[in-house]
Amino acid sequence: MNSTSVDKHTLIRGLGLAAAASVIIGNVIGTGVFLKARVMTCNVGSPNWVVAAWIAAGLLSLAGALTYAELTAMKPHAAGPYVFLRDSYGRLSSFLFGWMQMFIARTGSQAGVAVVFAIALNDYLGGALKQILFQTSVAGYSYEITSLQLIAVVVIAIFTTLNCLSVSLSGQIATALTTIKIGLVILVGLGAFIFVTGGTFDNFSLMDTGGTCEGVAESVRFGSAEYTFLAGFGAAMLGALWGYDGWDNLSFVAGEVKDPKRNIPLAIIGSVLLIIVLYVTVHIAYYYVLDPTAIASVSKDSSVAMVVVSKFFGGDLASFATGFAVAIFTVGLMLSSLGTLHTSILSASRIPYAMANDGLMLKQFKKVSVNAVPINGVLFQGVWASVLALSGSFDTLTDYVIFGSWIFYALITSSIFVFRRKYPDMERPYRAWGYPVVPIVFLFVAGWLLVSTLINNPTQSVTGLFLIILGLPVYYFLNRNSVVEAEEEADGNNG
Repeated sequence: MNSTSVDKHTLIRGLGLAAAASVIIGNVIGTGVFLKARVMTCNVGSPNWVVAAWIAAGLLSLAGALTYAELTAMKPHAAGPYVFLRDSYGRLSSFLFGWMQMFIARTGSQAGVAVVFAIALNDYLGGALKQILFQTSVAGYSYEITSLQLIAVVVIAIFTTLNCLSVSLSGQIATALTTIKIGLVILVGLGAFIFVTGGTFDNFSLMDTGGTCEGVAESVRFGSAEYTFLAGFGAAMLGALWGYDGWDNLSFVAGEVKDPKRNIPLAIIGSVLLIIVLYVTVHIAYYYVLDPTAIASVSKDSSVAMVVVSKFFGGDLASFATGFAVAIFTVGLMLSSLGTLHTSILSASRIPYAMANDGLMLKQFKKVSVNAVPINGVLFQGVWASVLALSGSFDTLTDYVIFGSWIFYALITSSIFVFRRKYPDMERPYRAWGYPVVPIVFLFVAGWLLVSTLINNPTQSVTGLFLIILGLPVYYFLNRNSVVEAEEEADGNNG
């Protein structure tokens, strides 16, 4: 009886080292590495400073990864960051983190990635897919549902179903899609040096001299009257950090990693180092092919990577070789977005499972399927991500929550100091390199980013905090119910 009860609520360790690394790489490498060079060039003007921003953001992410590696290896549980917050700062902080992830950050991101896939597929087919299915206006705001949103919902449904099957299969799919992602970056990076004629490293000595810089604010646009280097470099850093976002992904499925004491630190640190090398290499390739003014003038509806690939084999799009290279890149970019969607669903669905086990979410989320998957958590986020995809509100929600996300990044990282003080003798299979300097540097930069965001985007920051605080009444309701249930269970046992 007891054995069966435990089995119903227990995850299995089905992710090996390759799958564990893929959970991180598959989530991190999305569209940022192919899109952000344009805006970052507009922010700092110089190729050298853009590459410096990618290196700096990579090292900052590595600093966070080094700290998370100790925490995750020490507490290899489902929804690791939730557990770290709960055990260091209490149930309220962990609940608000889980609330934000479940209803805004992760599901909003999943909706966005699915829509990006649909848009890319539509572009690949020459715009033949997009049709307006429903259109109305409410209180002056126009709203429409298009065929692309329905395609996004179908894609979410497919990967939600795949994640319901087994964690081992999910890991294999993540590994396959991550291999495609890495291959795509290598295609652009090495292809620029092999297949482009006329490229030159002299472009690194040039500056942006009047690129169009569509949609870039004057205050962070190189050469404008309002521009300061600190503001520009800060904006470039934020862009690069968005490209690295997801380095903490493995900590959410730590309870399902085989040999966690060995594989978790290797996967976290190794993945971030590999991503830094890939990102820096591909940006060097961009500037080898295009000068900074040309990159700053790329349309916001296109990507620098696509422009670079279109230069392969002489740049004649009518030629078979160039057209084939562009087609391979486009399909690879679509598969890359699917890889991000898949790993996000895999990791985020463990959050309601962990919360339910603490009595801070509906008890139905504790259910584990015969394949050892927290199936209700997977299904819930699939449904909610689909609602957000249909609503069209995902971009707004995820923009608002950036400020809150960095608050939690800082809190989770700082928990290493709490654990070192409270549990000095706890087994630590991996101890964070550079402690305490490395986590302190991470916290210092995180603080700078929070202050900068609050000053430059006060409405966005305050709204993000408001969305998180909306979880407070839900917390008190669920917490009260869990206390009552615990008291009733204790009375029953005493009886």
